[in-house]
Amino acid sequence: MAVLRAARVLAEAGVEAARAEAELLAAYVLEVPRGRLALADGFTPAQRDRYAALVARRADREPLQHLTGRAAFRHLELAVGPGVFVPRPETELLAGWGVEQAARVATPLVVDLCSGSGAIALAVAQELPSARVVAVEGSPGALPWLRRNVAERAAAGDRPIEVVAADVTTPDLLAELAGRVDVLLCNPPYVPAEVAVPPEVARHDPANAVFGGPDGLAVIRPVVARAAVLLRPGGALGVEHDDSHGRVVPELLAADGRYADVADHPDLAGRPRFATASRRADGQHRFTGAAWQTGSS
Repeated sequence: MAVLRAARVLAEAGVEAARAEAELLAAYVLEVPRGRLALADGFTPAQRDRYAALVARRADREPLQHLTGRAAFRHLELAVGPGVFVPRPETELLAGWGVEQAARVATPLVVDLCSGSGAIALAVAQELPSARVVAVEGSPGALPWLRRNVAERAAAGDRPIEVVAADVTTPDLLAELAGRVDVLLCNPPYVPAEVAVPPEVARHDPANAVFGGPDGLAVIRPVVARAAVLLRPGGALGVEHDDSHGRVVPELLAADGRYADVADHPDLAGRPRFATASRRADGQHRFTGAAWQTGSS
């Protein structure tokens, strides 16, 4: 009954997956997997009070992941909280694409720009133990979460990744890796400044991890330029973008002249979500126009 009441409270507050989140919070309080919730003993009075408090906070649109302190991402559970962007399910598609590209190389060098919690970088490191993974993050609020997740995954047996504290728009970023990177992935701040976002994002995700300037491209533009320097000939680039940028970002890549095989990919809801390209195999800078494709692979 408590879960049903909580689901109604959350639904009335505008939480989309109200029943699922009510169950997840109950499982969190009872310290059982959600799938075994029906087999668990009922709440003690103290647990009932704690559950009610968490439901009230979620109804006030505090992110579920902040309440539990964890966020699921592919095969990982990551520590998250105030100061770091909560990884989204759609970004798992970019990470999966990156794993597929890196798996083509025996000992790949993978760079994750705007790493945040480390979701993409740590997913690659877990799924490809042969990879050297470098995660770049410049936010003082996000770096402690990134380092905590890196330490947790290393303790769990994954290959440790390298953390670089730097602004990804720095002109000489990772200069020592120029021309050597096999796969470069980036989930940058990309929401245009005037776009309204849900309360969970507006109140709790750090603005510098969400908004990418007036047109949403303030970070993407320098990343596209720097990636062309860092990637080896034939190296792969994947960049997540706003769903309004399904043509804009591929056109930026094509117009740069140093990329081939430009394509755009949809998210789980079919909206344009990330663009990919490869560094021209001849290593030359040649204008290619806006020839690109929409695809899912």
